[in-house]
Amino acid sequence: MDDPDISPHRDSDGADWGEQVFRTLPDLGIRHVATVPDAGLGTFLELCEADPAIRLITLTTEEEGIALACGTWLGGELAAVAMQSSGVGNVVNMLGLPNVCRIPCLLLVSMRGEAEERNPWQVPVGRAVPDLLAALGVDVFRPESASGVAPAFAEAAARARQAGRPAAVLVSQRIIGAKSFTGED
Repeated sequence: MDDPDISPHRDSDGADWGEQVFRTLPDLGIRHVATVPDAGLGTFLELCEADPAIRLITLTTEEEGIALACGTWLGGELAAVAMQSSGVGNVVNMLGLPNVCRIPCLLLVSMRGEAEERNPWQVPVGRAVPDLLAALGVDVFRPESASGVAPAFAEAAARARQAGRPAAVLVSQRIIGAKSFTGED
């Protein structure tokens, strides 16, 4: 980017996409966020953890998040499941549950294997994620900019509720930025 004060994570006004998504949670009625933590979701997860109104649940595998989201819905609330794109492979079978039972399930996915990826192992799954999710009946949202992530998240939540099935927001590596693996990120 030409402006050194604007990073892929932030809008021109300095707002971080993770912070913007976090701010949507109360309006969306989301009080539970399940995650296998990922640096690409850092700000969002840190804000969730610091807020006593949000229950951040750390998972051992991503498919536990799908089960948690289904159980939360049965209790009357929409939950969000946050993961890295490599974790999408772990939820393939489990996504049958919300699809068959018509349960809204909201995914926030930090993408890997795209622009500036330095780990070749991330590329095949990163490329497959959008089509894989769509083939599994998940409505996929791909915001073009940091400022588009929170509106896409709100739209995905509305679509999941209305359709009674999973919806995912894929936050591209262009928005998140490349991992440096030097201890600076």
